[in-house]
Amino acid sequence: MITSIFSKSKPINFLIVFFITLLAFIIAKVKLVNEPISTSYVIEQAFVFFICYTSILTLNFIVSKNNLTKKSNYEILLFSLFLASIPQTMLNANIIFANFFVLLALRRLISLRTQISVKKKLFDAAFWIAIACLFYFWAILFFILIFVTLLFYTDNKIKNWIIPFMGLIVVFIIATCYSVVVHDSFFEVFNTLPEISYDFSIYNTIQYIIAVTIILSFGIWSMVFYLKGIKRKRKKFRPSFKTILVAALIAFTIVVISPQKSGSEFLFLFAPLAIIITNYIETITEKWFKEVFLLVLIITPVVLLML
Repeated sequence: MITSIFSKSKPINFLIVFFITLLAFIIAKVKLVNEPISTSYVIEQAFVFFICYTSILTLNFIVSKNNLTKKSNYEILLFSLFLASIPQTMLNANIIFANFFVLLALRRLISLRTQISVKKKLFDAAFWIAIACLFYFWAILFFILIFVTLLFYTDNKIKNWIIPFMGLIVVFIIATCYSVVVHDSFFEVFNTLPEISYDFSIYNTIQYIIAVTIILSFGIWSMVFYLKGIKRKRKKFRPSFKTILVAALIAFTIVVISPQKSGSEFLFLFAPLAIIITNYIETITEKWFKEVFLLVLIITPVVLLML
């Protein structure tokens, strides 16, 4: 039943995912946030939700345009279920914005497969990652993904390796000008210094333990088959799948070193992990096993949201 609905791309799938995300978003705000409700607060949260759902649509665009899955919609279902499993990911607006810009950068990097407008795509990717850094500093680690992707395409043109730094510099100049005009200070917008923390005590709750264990267990299991599957992909598609894998590793690194662990840092991991798990789901031949696999992921957030 579940697999038949999302095995093909249909408009109803986006509607289902919209309501799952909206329900999780509302429950997260009601249960985890203690702020008086006002018109400005509702408008602000509506905009945050809009960016959150737009991130899901961006993920679908990346997947469908670059043949990262077999034209199913499992990836958007998984993304929404991950959000519902760890609703704290929807509490930090800065990370939601940062993740959205990282996805825009990932879209440009994956599209390098066509080898059309390479310089423009590299500049755009660096530009979006730099914008993401203004919202959350450690998004800067995704800058590494640009050069790793160039390595996958064995690009030896020196100019292509320099262009990403131009995107970074442009954002720095724009942000500095904004800081001078608005705050009368050159570096007011860069007032967050890089910090690292290895204090994982916040995850020592039933909700976190269950959610993180299931998501990472399913992710690691799927990653084993994902790595095997890359070898069977057509040569021109392999760099795209490798890029997704590296993006997942970078996102996991951010989770580990995040200075203020609140659960929201897991958001960076959801998109690449959704693609990796979707690829595994599509390889499962036993229908009953595929149904059970998805059912566990669906039941998990339902149970956790009721705790």
